Amino acid sequence: MNILLLTGGLILILVGANLLTDGASAIANRFHISPLVIGLTIVAFGTSAPELTISLVSALQGSSDIAIGNVVGSNIFNTLMIVGVTAVLSPISISKGTLSKEIPLCLLASVVLFICANDIFLNREAENIISRSDGLVLLCFF
Repeated sequence: MNILLLTGGLILILVGANLLTDGASAIANRFHISPLVIGLTIVAFGTSAPELTISLVSALQGSSDIAIGNVVGSNIFNTLMIVGVTAVLSPISISKGTLSKEIPLCLLASVVLFICANDIFLNREAENIISRSDGLVLLCFF
């Protein structure tokens, strides 16, 4: 029974993400938004919607470790696995802008998350908490 529920949930996540992405792209096209903006924003939101849902539900249920693990694991997978497989299939040319802006910002975001999530280690607090102000800082990086 659990395998059936897991399979059904995965199918629903895939179908929902596809519908969200297709609908958002159609709306953006209707308002004459460039395909580059659609790809970088709307489609990115659509592909991250299942992760956001899982993180929100787990955080609301008191399982914040799952939410943090979901975020960190997703970033590791997207950064290393997808770029690695793509580079194996076809070499990727990296522009100077990517080297000077995007890669340092990606690394900086990881460092900021590490700092926000390590209150015991850095501030000698009783527990690690990502506070509202930490959340605002992370949203500013977004």
